[in-house]
Amino acid sequence: MFIEFKNQVQALLKDAASSLGYAVCAEDISFEVSEHADLSTRLAFQMMPQASAKSEKTTPAKVAAEIVSAISPEDLQKADLVEKITATGPYLNIFASDKYSEKTVANVLSQKENYGNGTNTGKILLEHTSANPNGPLHVGHIRNSTLGDTLSRVLKKSGYNVEVQYYVNDIGRQIAVVSWACAHYDLDTAKKSDSAIADVYIKANVDLSNDESINNHIEDLMKKVESGDKATIDSFTKAVDLAVSGIQETLTLMNVKHDKFIRESMFIENGAVWDVIDRLKKTGKTKDENGALVVDMSDYGYEKTLVIQRSNKTSLYTTRDLAYHEWKGPQCDRMVDVFGADHKLISGQLRAALDLLGDKIPEVVIFEFVSLPEGSMSTRRGVFITADELLAEVIDKAYDEIEKRRPEESEEFKRSVARMVGVGAVRYDIIKVSPEKSTVFDWKTALDFEKQGSPFIQYAHARASNILSKAKEDGVIGSEADLQSADFSRLAEPQETALIKRIARFEQTVMECAKDLKPHQFAIYARELADDFNQFYRYVPVLNVGDADLKTARLSLVYASKIAIANALSVLGIDAPESM
Repeated sequence: MFIEFKNQVQALLKDAASSLGYAVCAEDISFEVSEHADLSTRLAFQMMPQASAKSEKTTPAKVAAEIVSAISPEDLQKADLVEKITATGPYLNIFASDKYSEKTVANVLSQKENYGNGTNTGKILLEHTSANPNGPLHVGHIRNSTLGDTLSRVLKKSGYNVEVQYYVNDIGRQIAVVSWACAHYDLDTAKKSDSAIADVYIKANVDLSNDESINNHIEDLMKKVESGDKATIDSFTKAVDLAVSGIQETLTLMNVKHDKFIRESMFIENGAVWDVIDRLKKTGKTKDENGALVVDMSDYGYEKTLVIQRSNKTSLYTTRDLAYHEWKGPQCDRMVDVFGADHKLISGQLRAALDLLGDKIPEVVIFEFVSLPEGSMSTRRGVFITADELLAEVIDKAYDEIEKRRPEESEEFKRSVARMVGVGAVRYDIIKVSPEKSTVFDWKTALDFEKQGSPFIQYAHARASNILSKAKEDGVIGSEADLQSADFSRLAEPQETALIKRIARFEQTVMECAKDLKPHQFAIYARELADDFNQFYRYVPVLNVGDADLKTARLSLVYASKIAIANALSVLGIDAPESM
């Protein structure tokens, strides 16, 4: 509803300015958040070059007053979401009408899970996580998965057709080591498959450091794979499948979903890698560097060359990544990659090489890493903390909190809610920080029900559910459907108005986050939405109101809030408990 309101304002201001002889495009009128109005604009400043041409003595304040005077009562009547527009010095302040609030609540109740959907069109291929299948996901991968998955949800909610891909490294050097390790050590089948792979991979690397001859076997395996040796390819595939299976279990626990797992080997088998190498040679930008084939990137501002073929004539991850992006390009309108800060150079070189080849260039989201405070988690394996270990620890802590708050509930209830709260806490604590900023995950802060993290938002949803359940138990309403006929004009308390206006900004926030590829902005919005609902709950009685029509109207706002909060949590990949 906010977007419709803004469109009406833009049309009003454009027509008023035009009537005064100013040339202005409605879409170019920008707005600011204001403490004094629902919208504010500096349009008068934008008009100054034209105004000065008419009169040297004019000022932005005079232009603002002229624009307001040019808006007739009839114009305002047609713009039913706008109450009034005033001038305060050079600023134009815009106020929403009562109809704006009434239509917002009506829209939420009618659209339900579709509320907040944007109007973007087109297909996006988004790649994230893509961790090497040589062990389980660790804490360092969690931000990639959370950021990528939340971004995909934001883009989908904004209207895009999004396909999420995991690019599987199934033929590189690390996988050759994994394959060799699987052939020389026994896998611990009692362990989660990706952890079992990690064990033998670590053993192999220890042996590699002590016995240089093993490296010759690894090199031989890599050559066989690239030459199409079926037995070697099968051994690689078997090892990779075991690791990926375990990784998928972790991703599922985190509410992270990929639509497709694309294997690097595909681009060796179909010859795309060699085609990329040949075409890069034809650009005249390649040269021999100690036997390896490299691309001169100086025209793109990179002093470091890009290696596309080793001295032993095998390809690299980067070469295969180029072929992968060439394959993706024609299938979509946009490509989005999520990479850690350690990929900043290589992702820039990737984009440059694709430009050199005349291909579509991906948009890249770079994030800094997540770390843990000293001593906050036990490192059970002594090397790194896996995502599984972190999630298990946080879910256990969430269970303790649920046990303390709801001791009378069943074990099934406590475990279910603990999983929802624990996973939500991890996801929210990571996504709330802008990608370019490093972050430290601390479970104590993340699980604090009062600190406005994920449990705070989830609890607001549970509270709304509880109010509606009580209303049904008391016979106030038969079902939520009864609330669609409520008199929304009765919702006039300041806390009600503030909550409705926050709900109204849902679609606008989704669209802005999709445009900027900044999902942390939506995390902030979800927290503010929950906070506004709690303020409403604290100061405005709902069930303890004698006026039946007013009670029904307020219950309609509770229901609208529940829908909006549930939709917001869904965008963040966090479950919305009915009870906590």
